[in-house]
Parts: sequence; structure tokens; C-alpha cells
Amino acid sequence: MMLPAASLIKREYLRWIRAPTWVISGLMSPILYLLLFGQAFDLGKLLPAGTPASVLTHVLSGAPNYFSYFAVGMVAFASVTAAMFSGTGIIFDKQLGILQRTLSTPISRRSVFLSALTFRGMLTLIPAFLVVGFALLLAKVPGVAGLSVASGVTVLDAGQFLVAALILSVAFTALFLSFGFAAQRIESYFGVVTILQLPILLTSNAMYPVNIMPTWLQYLVGYNPISLAVNVMRMSLFGTAGYPYAAWVYLLGLLAWAILFVSLALLLASRALRTDGSPSDSALSRAIAE
Repeated sequence: MMLPAASLIKREYLRWIRAPTWVISGLMSPILYLLLFGQAFDLGKLLPAGTPASVLTHVLSGAPNYFSYFAVGMVAFASVTAAMFSGTGIIFDKQLGILQRTLSTPISRRSVFLSALTFRGMLTLIPAFLVVGFALLLAKVPGVAGLSVASGVTVLDAGQFLVAALILSVAFTALFLSFGFAAQRIESYFGVVTILQLPILLTSNAMYPVNIMPTWLQYLVGYNPISLAVNVMRMSLFGTAGYPYAAWVYLLGLLAWAILFVSLALLLASRALRTDGSPSDSALSRAIAE
């Protein structure tokens, strides 16, 4: 007999495979950014004529050109955008009574949360790596900027890239799942996550180099979980020159954010997944629900 958690993961898979439109919608924004913003904006052209290439490489944290810098940032953008939809399934299950019926079975409440986190966290990696593949393909098109990777990339670097992307996906999937458990209406859910998404993305180094930002913003960027993940990804593809810390230091910081987000999600889920499946009466849950 299939374990309860495995059964719930299978259900998540069947629901996704029958309506994978959210993957397409999650891909549209980063791909449009790559095609339009990434191609239109070239930081190198803003520098005075005759500026050494090493100056641009320093500004772009080791990336050979702005598009390569930007493309790696879009990996994080795609992951966070895809994770935004994680909590919608929970809300629909509440509204349709599916969650209440699930909770009436002899299944661990934690399994309900962990199954959603496991499947949806892995699922958010799909658009992230499709963005990488698309950016690499653009490099083969004449006259179009594409992702250029350093020649010395090793298997360890690729694994480091994957670990950073995975931790980032799990962290934000857990964060948005926690809002899904707390919210009662889809409008309230998207109102909260939309307010959070843009500030988190725009206070990171996913799109703009840190060196051209004001000092106060650079301080925020340094602690942003997206910045920590993107630093590891760029170090894996372009080298470690210019970074004050080793990749494992950024990974530890990213892991600390992931633990915080997962702990928050577990707290809200444990309060929401009571025997009767009714929502928590905590202040945060009431604020999101309203």
C-alpha cells in the first residue's frame, strides 16, 4: 500500500499534469524579460569608449556581459514566480471541501504540508532550468545576446548551482504555502504575495549589479535570499573573483532563510490543519484572510 505522503504527492502530480498551464504562465515573464529587457539593455555601452573589459566584468560580478549576468538572475526570478502559485491549490482545496475530507482520514497533518512542499518545491525548478536552456540557446543565434559560461565549470560547480536553486525554490514555496494555509480567499492570497514579490525581487541583485546601487540598498541586497542564491549561481558559472565570501557562506545564509520560511509555514499549517480543517484564529491568519 502506498504511504500517505506518497499518495498526496501522487495527487499533486495528477492535478498538475492535467492542467500545467501555470508552468507556461510562470515561464512567460522571465522569457519575455530575456527577449526584451535582456537584449535591449547593455551595460557595456554605458561605459566610456576604451574602458577595459575587466572593469565591466568587475561591475557584473564576473559575468562576461550583461545578458549573462541578467540570465542567471532570471533563474531566481522564474523560481520565485512559479512558487507564487504554490498556495493557490491549498485555497481551492479549502473552498471545494477537499482539504476537510483529507483531514478526516487517519493521516498526519504534517504529511499534508510536507507533500505539498516536496512536490511544488521540485516543480518550481522546471521553469528555472528551462530559462537556463533558453538563454544558452540564444547564444547560438547570430546577432543575439546569449548566456556565456566560463570554460572551467566543473561538476562540483554545476552541483553547487543546483543546490542553490533547490534551496531557493523550497524556501519560497514554503513561504507562499504558509500564506495559502492562512488565507481563505484567492483575492486575499494574491494581494499579499504580489505585495511581497516585487520588493523582494527589486532589492536583490537578480536584475541590477550591486555596484551601481546606493549604499543603503547594497546593505539590503547583501541579506536578500534571492541575492544569496544568485551569488552562488554566478560563482558557479563565471568564477569566484570579486566575491568577498566563499560560495558555502552564501549557501549557509540561504539555508538559514529556508529554515525560517519552512518553520513559519509549519507553524501556520499546524494551526490551520486542525481536525475540523477550520482556519487558525491567529492574528496573521486573520489579517491574510481578510
